[in-house]
This record gives sequence, structure tokens and C-alpha cells, in this order.
Amino acid sequence: MKSCRIHIMGASGSGVTSLGRALADSLAIPHHDTDDYFWRPTIPPFREMREAAERLKLMGEMFLPRAGWVLSGSLNGWGDTLVPDFDLVVFLVTPREIRLQRLRAREATLFGTDALAPGGWRHQQTEEFIEWASGYEEGNAGRNLAKHQAWLAALPCPVLRLDGSRPLPELVAEVHRAIGGQANPT
Repeated sequence: MKSCRIHIMGASGSGVTSLGRALADSLAIPHHDTDDYFWRPTIPPFREMREAAERLKLMGEMFLPRAGWVLSGSLNGWGDTLVPDFDLVVFLVTPREIRLQRLRAREATLFGTDALAPGGWRHQQTEEFIEWASGYEEGNAGRNLAKHQAWLAALPCPVLRLDGSRPLPELVAEVHRAIGGQANPT
């Protein structure tokens, strides 16, 4: 493979960002996450969405022209123009219980356990987010397994499906095997 442009996707909490960072580090290429383009930087985070055209413009300025990069996160219909840029798509499937544990831990890290506790300023939003994420397999609104499966089936590039509950070094090694261990970090 002359270049290494990899998109990693899956349900919230499946481990796409963790795998994206680890894989990019192992290949010595940049890692980018769709959340960094989808959301405007706010304190607290995840309050203001960017328009799709602005997201794509930023991505084009930040990394798309490079031969090597890893992009983690969902493009969920707004980023279909990026599909021709992918050399490989990695789809992580992780059991719901593990995903929800990871999401609760991530929310606690981001906002603090007091904020998530009943009566805390972030409690209601977190519970709504967890409820939404728990419906991924059944077809919740927005991002869900059926939409992801249909999107994956139409891709022109190879798709590697991995169990996101496996240890991170194993997942990185599996992607390395899929790409032949080659990268062009220019």
C-alpha cells in the first residue's frame, strides 16, 4: 500500500479513538478524530456543532492532502465525500456492556464524578447520552448498527472488522497485518 489513510469507526465507546491514537503512533502518522471537527471547541465540550461544510473544509486544511493519517470517529453521512480518500476502513464492534462502561468512565474523566451524580450539573445529559448510545444495536436515531453496516457494504476500499473488546496491542497488530505494515507518513 503506497499510502496509509485509515478510517476507524464503530459505536460510541467501542474504542475507535483509542485504536486511532495507538495505530497512528505505531505508524508515525497523524491521528485526527471526527469529534474535533464536528464540535466547536467549547467549555464544557460537545455543545455547538459545526456545519458539515465547515467540518470538511477544516479536514481538508488539516490533514486530507497528506498521504498518511488515521481518522477515528463517525462520519455518519456528512463525510461521504471523504470515502475516496480511504485506503482501509476499520470497523470496531464491541459488546454493549463494555461500551457503556467505557462511556461512563470517559464522561467521569471529562466532567468529574460529582457532575455525573444525581443532582450534578451533567447528570441528565450523561444519562441521555448513555441511553442514546445503548440503542446502537437496535437502531437508535442517528448513528446505529444498521446504518453503519449499509455504509460499510458500499465502500470501495477494504473493510477490516475487529472485536473492540480485544486488547489494544492486538488490534494495532491486526491492522498492521491488514496494511502490510507499511505507511508513507509524508
